[in-house]
Amino acid sequence: MTKLMWSTPETLRSLLCEVVSWKSMTLSDGEREFPYKIQSKLQDIPYFKEHSDLIELTDADQGRKFLSAFYKHEKATETIVLISHFDTVNTEEYGDLEALAFEPEMLTKALHDRKDELPDEARIDLESGNYLFGRGTMDMKMGLVLHMSLIEKASKEQWPINLILLTVPDEEVNSSGMRAAVSKLNDLRDQHGLTYKLFLNSEPIFAQQPGDENYYLYTGSIGKIMPSALFYGMETHVGEPLSGITANYIASYLTQRMEFNSLFQETVLGETTPLPVTIQQNDLKMEYSAQTSYRATALYNVFLMKRNAAQVMELFVQVANEAANDCNENYQRICSREGVDPVGEIKVLKYEQLLKHAVEKFGSDYVDTVKTTVRDHMEWDDREKSFRIVDTLMIQCQELAPAMVLLYAPPYYPAVNTSDDPLVEECVEFVKQFGASELNLSIERLHYFNGISDLSYVNYEDNEGGWQAFEANTPVWGDTYSIPFDGMSELNAPVLNVGPFGKDAHKKTERLHIQSAFVELPILLENMVKTVLFEKIEA
Repeated sequence: MTKLMWSTPETLRSLLCEVVSWKSMTLSDGEREFPYKIQSKLQDIPYFKEHSDLIELTDADQGRKFLSAFYKHEKATETIVLISHFDTVNTEEYGDLEALAFEPEMLTKALHDRKDELPDEARIDLESGNYLFGRGTMDMKMGLVLHMSLIEKASKEQWPINLILLTVPDEEVNSSGMRAAVSKLNDLRDQHGLTYKLFLNSEPIFAQQPGDENYYLYTGSIGKIMPSALFYGMETHVGEPLSGITANYIASYLTQRMEFNSLFQETVLGETTPLPVTIQQNDLKMEYSAQTSYRATALYNVFLMKRNAAQVMELFVQVANEAANDCNENYQRICSREGVDPVGEIKVLKYEQLLKHAVEKFGSDYVDTVKTTVRDHMEWDDREKSFRIVDTLMIQCQELAPAMVLLYAPPYYPAVNTSDDPLVEECVEFVKQFGASELNLSIERLHYFNGISDLSYVNYEDNEGGWQAFEANTPVWGDTYSIPFDGMSELNAPVLNVGPFGKDAHKKTERLHIQSAFVELPILLENMVKTVLFEKIEA
């Protein structure tokens, strides 16, 4: 009888360290190579030796692929989709230990020699021996390892349910992998007559605040959207400052009103979204000169629970108009004091209004040429391309200046929540009870995963057409960025996130709790699937 490869804490730890060692930072060659290595690993499972056609690599974008591995029981239609991502953020913050960032055992050992340099909480965790440090250990290669273990066991024991392991690139930037995988999931469903019962992610537990040691599971995932602005002033010589108005002066008014603005907060089911912040602000003047800076940009991060893109844009316009009014009043007061005439009043425009004006002035062919020229700059990401399109159009439409041009920049993660789904509720109750009785763990349910996840691209609901505001105000829509809203709506099974405990995602002290990852979660996930989902199927 063939033994399971990944069924013990020791073999799971070994597998994790191996997949972590495969560097896969977003947009790196390692990210492109990673799914081939996972494919090779899964092909060692006897089931996939016999059914190699059920492991597939499918194009995402920029030479990247996502992997799907399908364990199909001959009599089952009910299907669980196991979702994970394999990209990680970069590692510069590790300093002279960067070479060990992807070697968890070696890094954890090396940190003992400089533990006094660590924050107190990380130092205590290191000394406890309960944590394994390294990039991707927590976020989220352990989740992938857990899914590999589950599908191996299911195939060997012939569980009476189908499992699709889906692991994707690019969750950390644009979620290109998951957006591309939506059509694949719909194709698999139609091809094999499947019924999707649950989308199960195993993103790690995220602390609600510094020092939080609680264990959570999540019955939804928070949304994220980036209302953004290009500020277009009027250039002048620094020796004649009031002959123009700087973009940075205009931008300061909107940024001041956007940062920490509670108007954008939502409270749903007793949980509240984090306040909005500026995620990036840039002056578009690339060189030093005595000319004032008259073009600038800003990206604002807004979290969502129930609101859609149209509702956020409505609020954004409201805040921008308030900011413009303040800016105009103060600017006019300064001009009056100095005895000069203002160069104009700051207007607030949405991108769709600028686009309409440009098409009327130059024709749609000109606008298409602008977009194509920008699109062909492969060195620019979607945010840079968005601003370049708006900037180019504004340079040709300076009669609209001075202005704030409001737009959306990718990515957009719609919020998802299935807390009221009966199957999800049964899973929640089982995890809580099993955790308490069998693992001595107190596990609390949160309605929204606060770390942002690929679950945003399944079970999409928007009966109010809010997505149209996103399409109309996203300059790169349909060229380098799109969201398959219709396909997402078809994937209407509930979502659940049950993952291992860890700390400090995206920090040099990223670490994974050893007992949680290699002992508790494998038992918990297996028993949840068998007890709750098998019973539902057999009933």
